Amino acid sequence: MNDRVRITGLAAMLLALGGTLVPEDAVALSPKLAAVQCDPGQAILVSDKGQLPIAVEIADDPAERAQGLMFRRELEPQHGMLFIYETPQPASFWMRNTLIPLDIIFMDATGKVRHIHPNARPLDETPIPGAAVGDPDPLRLFVLEIAGGEAERLGIYTGQVMAHPAIDPAQAAISCE
Repeated sequence: MNDRVRITGLAAMLLALGGTLVPEDAVALSPKLAAVQCDPGQAILVSDKGQLPIAVEIADDPAERAQGLMFRRELEPQHGMLFIYETPQPASFWMRNTLIPLDIIFMDATGKVRHIHPNARPLDETPIPGAAVGDPDPLRLFVLEIAGGEAERLGIYTGQVMAHPAIDPAQAAISCE
């Protein structure tokens, strides 16, 4: 068996035109990944290094999303809050009444990590956009908040994908079993 990656379709056209592939393209262009054993209380981030489970509280209605992690004095490692919206939309967060620094991870409808804002400052009311400048698809369906510095410590990166039962199976980058 050959270890080389077969490049087809849009990726081949991109390379033929002198373009380059970056790590986030590798996830986006790879075949659909194998299904993951999912649990509503866990967001599972998947990479070539394996599965990274994050225990999550769910915020899926307006009141829960408005409250978020306000007034918390601590957040255990590999724990967080998963914000789930009804439809993909532009997302922006702030740190009003949030007492601890947070990493805010913004994902699209497929569960792909599109933007990471590290170490958001406690009590700062400056809006934190959910998309980097120039992102061609700034709509977000999921936002994961974890303790400040955890994204780097755990190796979470843009382009990585999340498995969770809330992701529509028809759109999910990784299906749940």
